[in-house]
Amino acid sequence: MAALSRRIVATRTTRVLVVIDGYTASGKTSFGHELAAAIRDLGRPTLRASFDDFKKPWSDAREKGYDRLSGEGYYRNAPDFESARTLLLEPARPEGSGLVALCAHDPLTGEDRRGVTVNAPADAVLIVDSVFGMRAEYDDLWDYRIWIDVPPELALARGIARDAELEGREDAERVHRDRYHVAEEIYIAEVDPRSRADAVIDNTDFTNPVVLRW
Repeated sequence: MAALSRRIVATRTTRVLVVIDGYTASGKTSFGHELAAAIRDLGRPTLRASFDDFKKPWSDAREKGYDRLSGEGYYRNAPDFESARTLLLEPARPEGSGLVALCAHDPLTGEDRRGVTVNAPADAVLIVDSVFGMRAEYDDLWDYRIWIDVPPELALARGIARDAELEGREDAERVHRDRYHVAEEIYIAEVDPRSRADAVIDNTDFTNPVVLRW
């Protein structure tokens, strides 16, 4: 984590945009929190965001009749690329306004949060965790790309186990196997995010992440 944070901070003295990408339940969010803490230890302010908060609200799918339930439909239709670019990423660039929205729509309540902004300091590091983080719709805006590497079946098992208590085992398996996992396989086949990453981290063991490639 210390080595990774030093590399990111060395990118430049002005704002830096970092994406942490990987399968659902690969450990991206926790990794992002730890990375942000390590970067702050080096004296740089950080902002944290997740593309889970930049999805189109479910009401859009109902009103406009598009598919968000299948894996293909989730991959094609769920991300809110416009909000992610214009409200989060572009303002956080060195040449941007610095007025950043860290959430477009609350994923649990659907509440519109696009008008709630924070000021990103001129030397801030924005760390965004996401599946589909290196899609062409916003890949040009990243300064540093991290791929969190775990075996697909392990990520699937972790996701089901994580959500089973809240959603029930059957529903958790259906959502992860038929929607998330299918969508992620489409993404990997189309984009090959692992090959695009500046750092590939094996997170099979949460307590012992290993750098596979710089």
